[in-house]
Amino acid sequence: MRPWEPGTPMFTPRKVPTVAIRDKMRANAAHVLQPGENIQAVFGAQTTSQYFALISYWIIIFSNAYRVVVVTDRRILVCRSGRMRMTPVNEVLRELPRNTRIGPPSGLWWRCETLGERLYVHKRFHKDVNAADGVTAS
Repeated sequence: MRPWEPGTPMFTPRKVPTVAIRDKMRANAAHVLQPGENIQAVFGAQTTSQYFALISYWIIIFSNAYRVVVVTDRRILVCRSGRMRMTPVNEVLRELPRNTRIGPPSGLWWRCETLGERLYVHKRFHKDVNAADGVTAS
């Protein structure tokens, strides 16, 4: 087919491998695990409410920081991730006992205060919070 003929696509899509955000967080959290420790759940959170964007987006840019919460079979880790991306795991900020109950989450941005600081968890990670709490209960 020639580019000027009818039915020829204008752009051909590139085949780029996609990796899910949870898989990236799991892979990046591997260096903070103890030998033999298994990840049961992982989810992202933010330190500033996204509703501040209604006032000014600069509040979010300058005051927000991302956290990755890694729930293992032995402990719960709250890790620093950075200001612009959620997936890197830079350092462990807080370590909590595994029997700590995190949820139950609700709403679009759930405010969590059980992990040692106020964190805002988006709805897409609520199933991970429920999964972490479900493993704790059993």
